[in-house]
Amino acid sequence: MFKGFYNLASGMITHGKNLDVISNNMANVATAGFKADCFTGQTFDEVMWSRVGNKQKTYIDIGEISYATVPSQVYTDYTQGAWDDTGMPLDFGIEGEGFFAVRTADGIAYTRAGNFTLDEEGYLALPGFGRVLDINNEDILLVTDKIRADDYGRIYTEEGAFLGQLGVFEFQDLEALDKTPQGLFTGGGQAQLGTARVLNRMVERSNVGLVQQMTKMMTTQRAYQSAAQVTKMYDQVMNQATTELGRV
Repeated sequence: MFKGFYNLASGMITHGKNLDVISNNMANVATAGFKADCFTGQTFDEVMWSRVGNKQKTYIDIGEISYATVPSQVYTDYTQGAWDDTGMPLDFGIEGEGFFAVRTADGIAYTRAGNFTLDEEGYLALPGFGRVLDINNEDILLVTDKIRADDYGRIYTEEGAFLGQLGVFEFQDLEALDKTPQGLFTGGGQAQLGTARVLNRMVERSNVGLVQQMTKMMTTQRAYQSAAQVTKMYDQVMNQATTELGRV
């Protein structure tokens, strides 16, 4: 009977982790360029391997049992979100694969968010994180938001003077990227310049499906509550069994 506690306790841990992922997705449903996370779980392979033997130490495997499920991995969904036509001159979006590069306090990070602004010195920046980089990983000095841009991310003044070109970077293995709590991406090996189209005065929305996430949340929450209730029942049964055995 104690085996049931493994199933229930591990199930509650797994469902709790899944709820954390879902909650984070829902909290970022309005965050520009945010990519949803997908939670996966698996059984805990081989809790105990039982064997029987003889004097010659010859053992025969009699079975392999798994009583627990555990969090496996959190995957990021990199599918492109819908577009918002903001009309703001410093807003940019990437149509296709690739990321903008931002110089943060912890080094260069990558993002799909293109809701940029100017910092106090007139450089193009992602609010709260750092300056946006060009194709040579250099800061982009604009000074003014009176600009225009082409599909290659090249930025000009209204009079036609060239100011810089937004860097769009790609990675061969997206699964190698590490997602920060703020929704930026780091690691992934050497970044390569991409050729994706850059849209000006447009911002990519989060790819989180709110209805889908709410459905997952309700399903997972019900499963968590069920496991908790059955665990309580197990505890009552075991308490009663212990009491009765003590009397005997």
